[in-house]
Amino acid sequence: MKNKYVDFITDEHLLKCIDNLYQAYLKAKNNITKKNFYSNKVDTIKLTFDAKFNAIDEEKLIQSEILRQIDKSINNSIGTFHEQILGGIHGYESGNLSGYDIKAIDNTLFADIKNKHNTMNSSAAEALFQKLARYANDHKQAKCYWVQILAKGSFCELWKGEINGKEYSHSRVYKISGDQFYALLTGKQDALFQLYKILPIAISDYLNSVNEKEIIKENSALEEIQSKINLSNRSILDQITFENYGYYLGFDKL
Repeated sequence: MKNKYVDFITDEHLLKCIDNLYQAYLKAKNNITKKNFYSNKVDTIKLTFDAKFNAIDEEKLIQSEILRQIDKSINNSIGTFHEQILGGIHGYESGNLSGYDIKAIDNTLFADIKNKHNTMNSSAAEALFQKLARYANDHKQAKCYWVQILAKGSFCELWKGEINGKEYSHSRVYKISGDQFYALLTGKQDALFQLYKILPIAISDYLNSVNEKEIIKENSALEEIQSKINLSNRSILDQITFENYGYYLGFDKL
């Protein structure tokens, strides 16, 4: 029976990957309580500039800051989505915290997937090169890849150059853009484009199958802050500042 969405993974696998990402969204949204919102200390001086310079209402500003925290959490899950999609291609499997993200079942390919090209500092890049080189040395037939799903170009090339003052190169360690990695594993030049085009349809099909009872209660951070404002009569920013920095000199006067 012909697949409805793409022909390099099953419909069931694609919908399962979408379900996993949906659950990550639910968890991220549900996880933003006031306690979690405050966990890294809110920069209320920056938020004051944001409110004034961008003419944003304080409540909308805090809501956007909460959404920014949710988005930061979701970015990691998008990388996992690609790992799971690629792990469903015949002949390949995802690593599931095994040190690699994707490998060929016959050990001729190992890959580490980053959703964006600029997510690593030099120390992380050095560690990744060394890890991929070890896989290449341990498996003499293997080609090893640093995959950049969202890259600044379309490429597949040997990864070589200076990292942290040291020259690195290996005959079977590559860096590759997302489109070319999808093409490499599927044998279809436009595989990533095919996935992009069907996602709206597949997501809609998935959402139509989700039980309404599974729709979550949204994050509670703003609601919790507003309940305190009702007692203190502070502005939203003053309330957040007091709760984050009330121990600073003079801030107890807010």
